[in-house]
Amino acid sequence: MVVQTRGRHKESPLKPPGAQPPPPQAAGAPQPGASPRSGRGLQQKQPGRQLSYGAGAMRKGGAGRKGAKSEPQKPSRPLAQRVRAMLGLGQEGSLRDWRHGLQVFIEGKGAFIMRADSKIWFTFILAALAGVLHWCHITTLFENDRHFSHLSTLEREMAFRTEMGLYYSYFKTIVEAPSFWNGMWMIMNDKLTEYPLVINTLKRFNLYPEVVLASWYRIYTGVMDFIGLQTKTCWTVNRGEGLSPVESCEGLGDPASFYVAVIFLLNGVMMSLFFIYGTYLSGSRLGGLVTVSCYFFNHGECTRVMWTPPLRESFSYPFLVLQMLLLTYILRTPNINRGSLIALCVSNVFFMLPWQFAQFVLLTQIASLFAVYVVGYIDFLKLQKILCVHMASLALCFILMFGNSMLLTSYYAASLAVIWGILELSPKLLKRSRREVSLWAIEGFAWLFGTVILKYLTSRIFGVADDAHISNLLKSKFIGYKDFDTLMYTCAAEFDFMEKETPIRYTKTLLLPIVLVVFGVIIMKAIKYTVWVLSQKDLCEREDHFNHAIMAIEGSANLQNQWNIMGEFSNLPQEELLEWIKSSTRQDAVFAGAMPTMASVKLSALRPIVNHPHYEDAGLRARTKIVYSMYSRKPAKEVKKDLLKLGVNYYILEESWCIRRTKPGCSMPEIWDVEEPANAGKIPLCNRMSKDPRPYFNTVFQNSIYRVLKVTRE
Repeated sequence: MVVQTRGRHKESPLKPPGAQPPPPQAAGAPQPGASPRSGRGLQQKQPGRQLSYGAGAMRKGGAGRKGAKSEPQKPSRPLAQRVRAMLGLGQEGSLRDWRHGLQVFIEGKGAFIMRADSKIWFTFILAALAGVLHWCHITTLFENDRHFSHLSTLEREMAFRTEMGLYYSYFKTIVEAPSFWNGMWMIMNDKLTEYPLVINTLKRFNLYPEVVLASWYRIYTGVMDFIGLQTKTCWTVNRGEGLSPVESCEGLGDPASFYVAVIFLLNGVMMSLFFIYGTYLSGSRLGGLVTVSCYFFNHGECTRVMWTPPLRESFSYPFLVLQMLLLTYILRTPNINRGSLIALCVSNVFFMLPWQFAQFVLLTQIASLFAVYVVGYIDFLKLQKILCVHMASLALCFILMFGNSMLLTSYYAASLAVIWGILELSPKLLKRSRREVSLWAIEGFAWLFGTVILKYLTSRIFGVADDAHISNLLKSKFIGYKDFDTLMYTCAAEFDFMEKETPIRYTKTLLLPIVLVVFGVIIMKAIKYTVWVLSQKDLCEREDHFNHAIMAIEGSANLQNQWNIMGEFSNLPQEELLEWIKSSTRQDAVFAGAMPTMASVKLSALRPIVNHPHYEDAGLRARTKIVYSMYSRKPAKEVKKDLLKLGVNYYILEESWCIRRTKPGCSMPEIWDVEEPANAGKIPLCNRMSKDPRPYFNTVFQNSIYRVLKVTRE
């Protein structure tokens, strides 16, 4: 065991084949390049002329043709001569000459194939380099920010805050189970996440990435143990400042290290796909280079995988890039083959399974495809085949997620059905002899209102309210609607309107201006200003190259700012809380509190919880509302009664939640004032509990951040 102090040390073209006389053609056959109607280039029949190439020789008057005369039989030639004639060697040829010609021909063809393959392989090599570069970049940023390699197991788990900790807990469950299938049974019959309910987490959450990674980890460690290879190195880390030393393990044998390593590797592959996609779109490897450069120069705006690896988009986003690449190929190809459609279906499934919000991305994509069809840029059959692929992938995800009702009652599913109906009915009800604006408007409004109405009807028919908050979120954006659930979302920066600084950052790297220029060119082309666009082509290209020489200035500054981020994860108050829970409470003690903290309690203390950060469920939102009533202005007796109904033994109170607010109107008491205006002006319950929680609660643990209240049973 090594004791360490935690710190920051850590080709010329080949000649063509020899000149060979071209094979003779039948009398009257046109020569290459000659018009069959002009009579030019016709080979004139010459009496008595013998063709020297047996393969091209033709007899006059084939036997069996009615009315044709047959020539007198010629004396038979020796076998060797007939073989030579059949091989096209002629009277003076030799097998050696024929072999030489064949060899030169094969070498020429081989050189051509090698030159073509070398271009492809060079593209793949550059793509691989881009992927390795991105993998190194995000791995370095993550290590610089957390010093992850020197954290203890508990500290690594605490570093996975909020949803991240919830998702990682299921990976941990499968990894630590006696067998893989035992772990699968445990997560499909989960008793800890929403006590006292038993839920199938594979149906409720998007956990297939954790299932796959846990199986890979078990296979990896099993194989390494079998062959006797060490998978991790452990040492004692002196944390200083009077803190107790901790054991830290590094290597793929450590579950957390394996977990984040695979995520970063997948996102490295994503950058390779971006390079290939940019190359394919532009027809040049320079286009791939520009694509990768733009991503790096705007890295902080493009991804957060380096700060939050376990989030769902970290697994899903790479497959979106693959899906877009395949879709672009299908749109460009006149004749769609079955393989490309199957590949698109698979990429759709891999994109949707890990992320609950993937359906909204695909909704915008299918809406864009429908708009392109309406204005006449893709045909009926191609769009119909793409729709079939989307429907098939949606059905597969529905099956794999054990009938998750949110998929079938989503706007995405409704949009697919409505577009299919429009494709079937529009030719019958509307005259499509020309693409007029009125027809475009009719089809567009039919899609919009049909999607909204069908989604509403399916939700009512199946009794699904899990995604009702999404409609409320849209209402809050456009008409200022407010309730408890919408404020819980919109008060978070991720769901609020775009920051004013965001467009400014995009402008500094010239990403936004270039996108606007490209969008403007597309619009002008769509309205038939092709001549003007072509006349400006050279100028536009020069401007683009100049804009990309400027993009590197601000982009390099952005990268430097990322590289300058240095930190070390430490959360001593939460560490004290979790250690107290593990040592001072029963294994079946039930906890309630803030959603981010509950994820850590389930992950590290393995205690049952009644609420968690996955907010996309109507029942869970109702539970969280009850739990968060501790931050309302309600009487303590009423809050205690509701908590007892949920079976709560301990409530973790975070005093900062009483006063913290991201913007006006976003503190917890203010959010409750919207829900219960009659109580506005009263002292928040959380403030009263901080002073004296009796008689309804007792304080059993307290530090600078957390106060654990035991719910009295009298």
